[in-house]
Amino acid sequence: MPGKSGRVTLEDVAKATGFTINTVSRALKNKPDISRQTCEAIQKKAREMGYVRNYIASSLRSGRTKTIALIAGTMSNPFYAVLADVIQREAFRLGYSLMILCSQDDPEMETNMVNMALSRQVDGVLVIPWSDQSPAMEQLRGSGVPFVVLNRFLGEDRDDCVLCDEENGGYLVGRHLIEAGHRKLAMLSHRDVLFSTRQRFQGFLRAGREAGLPDENIIYGQSTDPEEIIRFLKRWKEEGVTGIFSFCDVEAWEELSLIERCGFRIPEDFSVVGFDNISGYVAFPRPICSVDCSFQEEATQAIDLLRNRIHHPELPPQHVILPVTLICRDSCR
Repeated sequence: MPGKSGRVTLEDVAKATGFTINTVSRALKNKPDISRQTCEAIQKKAREMGYVRNYIASSLRSGRTKTIALIAGTMSNPFYAVLADVIQREAFRLGYSLMILCSQDDPEMETNMVNMALSRQVDGVLVIPWSDQSPAMEQLRGSGVPFVVLNRFLGEDRDDCVLCDEENGGYLVGRHLIEAGHRKLAMLSHRDVLFSTRQRFQGFLRAGREAGLPDENIIYGQSTDPEEIIRFLKRWKEEGVTGIFSFCDVEAWEELSLIERCGFRIPEDFSVVGFDNISGYVAFPRPICSVDCSFQEEATQAIDLLRNRIHHPELPPQHVILPVTLICRDSCR
């Protein structure tokens, strides 16, 4: 029966099983000094009684909450949603709760989200900052709370970070388009994303140079305005561009609809390649070629790095660069 608080406590389980509170506590944690038979009997009774571990009490004793925060842009972006989902599974596997906080890629909101995470006494933070000049990053560095930067390199060696090989990803896209027969290419991005945009275009340009294409055959365009993107597409068609590298799959999907709105065909008029392989996780009517940056490996590496930082704060910063592969789905002719 539950105690006066209405919650089943360790003391209640101890009374029901005849074991001490310490034995019950250790059995529920599968400690090796408690026999397997005893652990199973105590755990069975605890389940029957509706016992739920009190993590607040545990955190007061241990000084750790077993909670980590993920601060990302917005869950309306499938990239963040898929990444958060994979991180959630990996965190749960290791016994952590995950708090997801959305910055909306806004500096003030990002600072508020850092404050919220710190006020909840999280053990660590995974963060995708909007800028290398973000005030929130300075706040995190000054807090003493372990954190790992995801999908960004902030230009210095002072932070732990995990990201994919952006430059090689751009190179794979360029080579893929060139091998498909394209000789004039364009990269299209809706906005300049910290570190990533430059690295991807650099790799894209490298593939063109390696194939002997002049630099003027590798074009870059950037806009969030659909009408301006349509103007890009029409001008590029006149200039002989046939292969397009979209900054990410989400943008590629929008661009596919704009290409068709112009009366152009895919892949006959324009071939399109995306980046991040969201289409491997989210169903979309039209398959596209894309660079896979391994969400699962990123989640595993990020949480391992964060746990290592939690337990060994004296270690030097670690940088993990994940390999990328290109997945072909016939959106290139």
